[in-house]
Amino acid sequence: MKKIILGSTGISSAQNGFGALPLQRDDIDTAVRILQRAYEGGITFFDTARAYSDSEEKVGLALSDVRKNIFIATKTMAKNTEDMKKQLEESLKLLKTDYIDIYQFHCVDCCYAPGDGTGMYELMEDFKRQGLIRHIGITAHKIGIAEEIIRSGLYETLQFPFSYLSGERELALAAKCKEKNMGFIAMKALAGGIITNSRMAYAFIGQYDNVMPIWGIQRENELEEWLSYMDDTPVMTEEIMEAINKDKAELSGNFCRGCGYCMPCPMNIQINNCARMSLMLRRAPSKAWLNETWQENMKQIEKCINCGQCKSKCPYELNTPELLKVNYEDYKQVLAGKVKV
Repeated sequence: MKKIILGSTGISSAQNGFGALPLQRDDIDTAVRILQRAYEGGITFFDTARAYSDSEEKVGLALSDVRKNIFIATKTMAKNTEDMKKQLEESLKLLKTDYIDIYQFHCVDCCYAPGDGTGMYELMEDFKRQGLIRHIGITAHKIGIAEEIIRSGLYETLQFPFSYLSGERELALAAKCKEKNMGFIAMKALAGGIITNSRMAYAFIGQYDNVMPIWGIQRENELEEWLSYMDDTPVMTEEIMEAINKDKAELSGNFCRGCGYCMPCPMNIQINNCARMSLMLRRAPSKAWLNETWQENMKQIEKCINCGQCKSKCPYELNTPELLKVNYEDYKQVLAGKVKV
């Protein structure tokens, strides 16, 4: 597997990063075991966040002994400097380290800049001067914000959703980052679970020599699949490209990625799964989607009051209430046996 360099950071790592968000769903022993196995298998880039409940703690417990051999990226969702200082302090403590390789503003709705009155970017610079962080990064979900971030020239890395289902405008971000010598970290390279063929997903990402994918890993079998690509690295072929084109023809950009930023719902609808249930039934088939629990979850859609909160918070600007309605009608058809999946 080739190594990539994340722009001006100089960080060099195998193009096979570890996304630690799903580890919050594992018990500590399982998470530690997975992280240590990832390191043993050759993964050296680990991405987490203060917002991922106990993910940072698990990374710290598992990898503090090999800290000098790995790169850790974490994030802050703080909206003011006081909270940002507290969050960095907490992250350093939980990660059992005295520095963060890449400290990122998390899921921003603006491009923080010097002199904007918030003091947020200036504080990042101060952290860097103190040696508490080594590089300043940022993550976004809205394409316009991402483009503004790149134009600003202020950030050393950008993290953005990026997969073979991305549109041309989203795909262009990788080239723009390369022009600016800016590292590009690809989140949701499996499109929130809609992409189910990891070899295809990796072959696509592997075409970009400046993109670091961070694969969300929760289970040991998932990890072993990604580790197998260290030696047997997927490459683009005509067959894979045909399959990708077929997927792209079937899936437009109007699908829920399951990011959960629309949550919580005032009516307790599990939007992040309910709004993409039709795709999950077909692309990640499981009888569990049709059990009593999920039937009740889907039935909650009937209680939607069209308040618009989910729509206003969706980083992809989707018509979430309409997606819920369409998915619920399809779900009922599947339950009734009128539609086969």
